[in-house]
Amino acid sequence: MKDKKSIIVKGKPISLRGRTFEGTIINMNLQKTVTVEWQRQYYLPKYERFEKRRTRVKAHKPDSLNVEIGDQVKIMETRPISKTKHFVIVEVMNDESSKS
Repeated sequence: MKDKKSIIVKGKPISLRGRTFEGTIINMNLQKTVTVEWQRQYYLPKYERFEKRRTRVKAHKPDSLNVEIGDQVKIMETRPISKTKHFVIVEVMNDESSKS
């Protein structure tokens, strides 16, 4: 049997599947929820150039992780946890040297 990753949310294990992203935490005003943002480049065929765009998603913050605004995190897709949450923080990517 395949060994799948899972995490506990609301007392139930949920499987981690789908896409994985790395981004920066920009908001922590909600309970157990953070907003993660990352930059991407979008190609404009008419002008034959790229433009910067950003993606913002809400992600679940497990109790076991201590994160702050500005931290680099890895998030992974999961089943819908709420109306807007479809991602879970898997790990914090920060180096201690970058915090100072």
